[in-house]
Amino acid sequence: MAEARDSQAVLQANVIKTLYELSVISVAKGFVTYKKSLAYLPDNVVFDIYHQLYKEKRLCLLSQELTHMDIFSRMLKVRNRRIDLLQMFQSLMDHGTKIANDIVVAYSMCCLEVLKKPYAKKEVINLGLRLGSFLSDSGWYLDSEEALNACKNLCIMSTSQESETPETLCRTLDCCHKLLHAQAAYCAFRGAAETHELALATVKKLEAIGYKDCSHAALYAEFSVLFFIRSEYDQAYRWSVAALRELKPTVPARITIDVLRQAAKSCVVKREFQKAGLLIRQAVYLAREVFDTHHPKYCDVLIDYGFYLLNYDSIVNSVSVYKTALEIRKTIFGKMNLHVAIAHEDLAYALYVQDYSSGRFTPANDHATKAIEIMEKLLPSEHLMLASAKRVKALILEEIALDNAPTTEEDLLVKSEDLHLSALQLAQTAFGERNVQTAKHYGNLGRLYQSMRRFDEAEVMHLKAIKIKEELLGSDDYEVGLSIGHLASLYNFHMARYRDAEQLYYRSIAINLKLFGKSYSGLEYDYRGLLHVYTEMREFEKIREYEAILQLWKELRDQHAESEDPPIDLHKRPEPIQKVIDTFFAV
Repeated sequence: MAEARDSQAVLQANVIKTLYELSVISVAKGFVTYKKSLAYLPDNVVFDIYHQLYKEKRLCLLSQELTHMDIFSRMLKVRNRRIDLLQMFQSLMDHGTKIANDIVVAYSMCCLEVLKKPYAKKEVINLGLRLGSFLSDSGWYLDSEEALNACKNLCIMSTSQESETPETLCRTLDCCHKLLHAQAAYCAFRGAAETHELALATVKKLEAIGYKDCSHAALYAEFSVLFFIRSEYDQAYRWSVAALRELKPTVPARITIDVLRQAAKSCVVKREFQKAGLLIRQAVYLAREVFDTHHPKYCDVLIDYGFYLLNYDSIVNSVSVYKTALEIRKTIFGKMNLHVAIAHEDLAYALYVQDYSSGRFTPANDHATKAIEIMEKLLPSEHLMLASAKRVKALILEEIALDNAPTTEEDLLVKSEDLHLSALQLAQTAFGERNVQTAKHYGNLGRLYQSMRRFDEAEVMHLKAIKIKEELLGSDDYEVGLSIGHLASLYNFHMARYRDAEQLYYRSIAINLKLFGKSYSGLEYDYRGLLHVYTEMREFEKIREYEAILQLWKELRDQHAESEDPPIDLHKRPEPIQKVIDTFFAV
C-alpha cells in the first residue's frame, strides 16, 4: 500500500509538469552524458538546465561549470532570468566557492586572447560590460571593478588602434559608467577619480567630432553618485540635474529610474523636498511597472525612497519601506551580501530615529549588529563602508546605556566611544578633515561625551562639527541646525550656560521651521530645551509662552500623523518622463 501511494504521489507530481520541464530534469540528472550537446541548445534552455542543477543543490558541479567564460556568458544573455542568476551566484559564494574571482580571471584570459584574435575585440568588450554590470548588481563590487578595468583597457586599446569613432568612444563611455558605479559603491575613490576624468575627456572628444546621438544621462547620474558619497552635495546636485536634462523617452527604463532616484537623493540633501518627492515617487512607480515588486531594481528604489521619507520626517513610513526593501534583498541575495548589509544598516537607523523617545532599541540594535557582522566578513577591516554602520551601532548603544544600570552604562558607553573613534578615523582617512561625514562623527562624539559627563570634550567636538558644516553647507543648513541643537543641550543641561543655550535653540528652531514647517518632530527637543532654560532662569512668562507653543506643536504633530498617506499608492502609474522633467524644472 505504501509503495502504491508513493507511486501515485510521483505520478501526480509528474502530471503537473510539462514535457519541457521533465526533459530539463532528465538532462540535469544525466548532465555528464549530455554536457557536450548543450552547445547546440538555445541559451534559455541551457539556463534552465543549469538552474535545475541549482534547485537540486548540486553546487560543486554548478560552480565548475559556471567558471567557464563561454558558459557564463550564455547565462548573462538570458536577461529575463536575472534574479535566478543572482540567486544561483550568491548560493555559490555562500557555498564557499570563489566563483566571482574565478570568472574575472577567466575574463582576463579572454582579454589576453584578443591580442591574438583582434577580430574578437568588440565581442570581448561587450562581454566585459555585461559581466561587470552583473557583478555590481550582485554586490561583488571589487570583482566588478577588476573585470571592468580589463574591459576599459580593451576600449582604450581599441580607440588607439582604430580611429576615435563614435562607436569606440561610446563603448568607452559605457564602460566608464559601469566602472564608476562599482568604484563609487565600493568607496574606491582614487580609481573613481581616474574614471571620472577619462569619462569627461571622452565626452569632450565626442563633442569635438560633433556627435550628439548619445544620451549621457546614465554617466552623469554616476558622477552625481560619486560626489554624493563623498558628501560634495553641490556637485552631486549639479550632475543629477544634468542627468535629468539628458533623459529622453527613448532612454531605457533602468537608466531613467537610476537618474530619477539619484536626482531625488541629491534634492533631499539640498532640502528641496517637493522636487525630491516628485522624482522618487515616479521612480517607484516606474520600477514597479517595468520590473515588478520582487526585482533588485525596485528594491534599490525603495531604499532611496526610505531615505527621502526619513529626511522628510515621515519616519513610520520610512521604517515600513526599509523593511520591505530588506525582505526583498534577503530573498534574492541571502544573508551574506553587501546589499543585505546596507539594507540592515538603513533599517537600523530608521528604527533608532523612530524609537528614540520610547527607548525600545532592541530591533534597531539587532539590525545594526547584523550589518556590521556581514561587512566585517566581506570587507577589509579598515574599509570606509564600516564607518557608517559603526556610527549607527554607536548611537544605539549610547541610548541603550542611558536606560541601563550604572555598571552596564559605563561599559556600553566605552564600546560606543570605540565605535565612534573608529568611524571618525575611517572618515578622516577617506575624506580628510574638511568633510560633512567627518563633521558628523565629531558631532556624534560630542553627544557621547556629554552622556559620559566629559563636558569640555563634548563642547570641543560640537564646535568642530559646527565649524566644518557651516564652511561646507552654509549657516542655515539642516546639518548645522542639528549640531547647534546638540550644543544648546550641552550648555543647557550640563554647563548652566543658559543664555548661550537660549540663542542656540532660537537658531535651531529658525532653521527647522524654514526647512520642515511647524509640525517637524525635531522641534520638540528645542521647545523642551527652552522650557528648561526658562525654568532655571525663573522667567515665568517665557515658560507659559513655550508651554503653549509645545502644546500647539503636539496638536500639529497629531494632525500630521493622521494626514500621512500610505507611502506607496498601489494604483498609481508613472507619468511620461518629459512631463516629470518639465514639472521638476517648473517647481
